[in-house]
Amino acid sequence: MKEFLVNIKIEWPRDLSEETIRKLSVDERTRPTERAAEGHLVRMWRVPGRRENWGLWRAGDASALHEIISALPVWPYMDVTVHPLATHPVDPGTSTT
Repeated sequence: MKEFLVNIKIEWPRDLSEETIRKLSVDERTRPTERAAEGHLVRMWRVPGRRENWGLWRAGDASALHEIISALPVWPYMDVTVHPLATHPVDPGTSTT
């Protein structure tokens, strides 16, 4: 699987009801557990004071990642930036022995 560093910013429309936002937020919080169990979501970090996060995601390719992220309940309100990652020869997490 390939790794991707993904930045997601949530941008709620001003006319979206608080009830809808609350329901979407609850639905959205169940998905990371499912994506982690599938091996797609590896890590996630919140950006303090913002409706934004960074995550380390895994997928077969960029198209597969798009399918995974676009299936999230909050997808219509997301501003997503994806950075494909490649291995580095001096990565301390990579064993060369």
